[in-house]
Amino acid sequence: MKLRSLAALTVAALALITTGCSAATGSADGGTVTVKVAATVTPMTDAVEAAAEVIDDGYEIELVPVSDYVQPNILLKNKEIDANLVQFPSFMEEFNEKNDADLVAVQPVYKTVVAFYSKSLSSLDELPEGGSVVIPNDKANAGRALQMLADAKLITLDENVERFTAKVGDITENPRDLEITQVGLMQLNTAYDEADAVFNLPSFARQLELTPEDDGLMVEQDKAFEVTMAARPDNHDSPEITALAKALTSEHVRETLTELGVPAAF
Repeated sequence: MKLRSLAALTVAALALITTGCSAATGSADGGTVTVKVAATVTPMTDAVEAAAEVIDDGYEIELVPVSDYVQPNILLKNKEIDANLVQFPSFMEEFNEKNDADLVAVQPVYKTVVAFYSKSLSSLDELPEGGSVVIPNDKANAGRALQMLADAKLITLDENVERFTAKVGDITENPRDLEITQVGLMQLNTAYDEADAVFNLPSFARQLELTPEDDGLMVEQDKAFEVTMAARPDNHDSPEITALAKALTSEHVRETLTELGVPAAF
């Protein structure tokens, strides 16, 4: 396996050492090039680890584990890593807008199947008057969650708003007076114990032993939300990123994702 793992606690030290420098490294004699790739949770980390087992000779992958979804983009923007696998393109674009960044979506790797979950309801239609609904607070996932509620005819969104881009303020009708609360991605699992219904991503739902197929009250899968490897304008077509993209779209990665019940996007 051509994989080097970097402990999460060393990320800050790495930032101090490498800020402003290209992350990809190789030996002075032109030997193995190390490609640093950040990922958060399964199946992102699994895909990176599987890619490390099949990446072309001359390259190895160093997995940089991180505990949130912002740090990987900061590390990438600052050239402290070479790529990350943590997001779909619209999430990356939101980061670019807020941080004067220009990260580039390079290669879709797997599809996200999201759902609403509940400890007390068997259908979204059972949501009571004044029921509590929790959705993410980032623009991309919030728009997706609100669109699902609109598709279920629980709310009505402004007809002038493009699909998947709505904000809570774009709700024009809320006949059940649902209490819609937005939280960070890392708080969605906690909200599952407290709210009537919670939108959740498969990576987090799996931690609660929930799957969209078996437990989702409403399930959605759209091509716009494929988790995609990201890089920068200065390296997105470099030999090491090309080798990484090839490895991440290998049959071995596809099989790894399939074993986890995750549909590949390639």
